Amino acid sequence: MVEGNAPTSEPITPELFEYLAELAAIELSPDEAEYLRRELNQQLKAVEELERIDIADDIPPAARGVPYPAENRAALRADHPVASDLAAALLAGGPDSEDGYFIVPEIPHQDL
Repeated sequence: MVEGNAPTSEPITPELFEYLAELAAIELSPDEAEYLRRELNQQLKAVEELERIDIADDIPPAARGVPYPAENRAALRADHPVASDLAAALLAGGPDSEDGYFIVPEIPHQDL
């Protein structure tokens, strides 16, 4: 390990990224794959840096970085279902559908 407990190697190796891209069934050029792999490693590095911040135990977790008291919040709107033909239009845009669902090819998988 390097000073500050920073990892010395990237957690997402080219081999792991290739495997993940295969699982996601995406095709990337070598340049695109390397760019995305570097970006993912940078995101993981940022998360690791955030984990190193010492936070007192008496500070509760928050959904936002700033207080948002009830008196400042907008009232919740009523939730009413509205009929729509959007689903039919979306299904019509797909290559194949049956009984309101898209039909997709089976994705081969393996037990990990």
